[in-house]
Amino acid sequence: MAGKQEFLSPEIVNRGVEGSGPYTGSLSFSVRVRRGMPDFLNSVNLKYVKLGYHYLVSHGLYFFTVPILVLIFAAEIGKLTLGDVGSRYDTTDVVFASGLLVLIVYVYHDLSPRSTYLLDFACYRPPKELKITKSEFIELGKKSGNFNDAAIDFQQWVLKNSGIGDESYMPRSVFVPGKKITLKEGREEAATVMFGAIDDLLAATRVRPKDIRILIVNCGILNTTPSLSAMVINHYKLRQDIHSFNLGGMGCAAGVIAIDLAKDLLNAHPGTYALVVSTEIVAFTWYAGNDIDMLLPNCFFRMGAAAMLLSNRRLDRWRSKYELKQLVRTHKGMDSRSFRCIHQREDCQGRKGLSVNGDLLEVGGEALKTNITTLGPLVLPVSEQLIFFKALLFKKRKTKPYIPDYKLAFEHVCILASSKRVLDELQKNLELTEEYMEASRRTLERFGNTSSSSVWYELAYLEANGKIKGGDRVWQLAFGSGFKCNSVVWKALRSVGRPKRSPWIGDPA
Repeated sequence: MAGKQEFLSPEIVNRGVEGSGPYTGSLSFSVRVRRGMPDFLNSVNLKYVKLGYHYLVSHGLYFFTVPILVLIFAAEIGKLTLGDVGSRYDTTDVVFASGLLVLIVYVYHDLSPRSTYLLDFACYRPPKELKITKSEFIELGKKSGNFNDAAIDFQQWVLKNSGIGDESYMPRSVFVPGKKITLKEGREEAATVMFGAIDDLLAATRVRPKDIRILIVNCGILNTTPSLSAMVINHYKLRQDIHSFNLGGMGCAAGVIAIDLAKDLLNAHPGTYALVVSTEIVAFTWYAGNDIDMLLPNCFFRMGAAAMLLSNRRLDRWRSKYELKQLVRTHKGMDSRSFRCIHQREDCQGRKGLSVNGDLLEVGGEALKTNITTLGPLVLPVSEQLIFFKALLFKKRKTKPYIPDYKLAFEHVCILASSKRVLDELQKNLELTEEYMEASRRTLERFGNTSSSSVWYELAYLEANGKIKGGDRVWQLAFGSGFKCNSVVWKALRSVGRPKRSPWIGDPA
């Protein structure tokens, strides 16, 4: 096999047999190297900085206004004595003043935006018989008869550089010669991973299924009738007036979108629980053909699912692990290049798969630049923002722009474990240390890319290793087709001890 060794965003431009040279008679493929992720922190669009401050002001104005009114009222009341109440004010004035105070307290307590709490979450770990090594992956791929030699060589090459280890999980049905995955098998895989995660979550929180009034399930490729959310309702016999939503076709970034939807629904229906389930069904992302741009998802996607239980009841703060602090979503779908960089299509033989073109890293970098520029004013310390603006306003032409230190905003970072190359690029551009990248790299190595649930396996890694302390801020960053880049920031309400149930602890029976 002969081929170029650079690996940015590969695109096969020719295939054939070497006719001369040291590789005469061997299969070859040529990789066209596209531009990698831009050095996005060296260019700042002030429009997105302004958008971040707009979020900050619009969300914070309410909390400043009402306490000021309360302080003014208290100051006026404090000037009064019992004699003043009897001599200067009649009963009507006292009743009016008391009513105003009650109204202010009511507005602040019941009408102000409630905090969203994450009681707990759980990640599914498949049984050990579904573990697959990289060498076994290639051998089964050869035996399946679905791939020509060039496709096998390419997958072997990608796996070698993927960052995935030899303990991730895959259904063996995708390798069966001549096998066409049916809806029945897709539903069975979905039931296995989703119910496994939900069972662990309900056991940890001891919340009764009938107390759940909001259900959101996200899965990119597999969308059935009845829906996956209906499968959950049927299995757990959830209440008939449940608010159920099924998100499809939204890729790896859908997990944060589901959290955002749950937050809004909890504000509309306070005093209840929201169950969010994030997964991807590997059997339905599998491509059994030879188009190189459709083979990359085969190499990275692995089985997994995560279930999260959220609440905005104030009493639940004392038993919750995390509080939702910020959530910023960025969508670049208006740009045609971003829209097309990841899409599902059919090859010339009618076989479906996910096509990933060479623009992915550059498109992803632009989306990430927009997202973190908007997020910055919400999370960076004031001192860091002042230095940034000073450098921005008085910068010299030949000097490098000041890059805000995002490490000052978070104690932990969970970046979607998509591939080693993407993690390397993000680490370089965000100037993150290996400690910040540890959870993402270990998750990619151990579980592969589990799509929208990946950032939860990373948070589970931090918990299992005793890294979460009270007050720590965790940044979950996910990106996916569309093209989307989404951020969510959690604050730990307490130190999290080693959990009893974790995909990182022990081996399943």
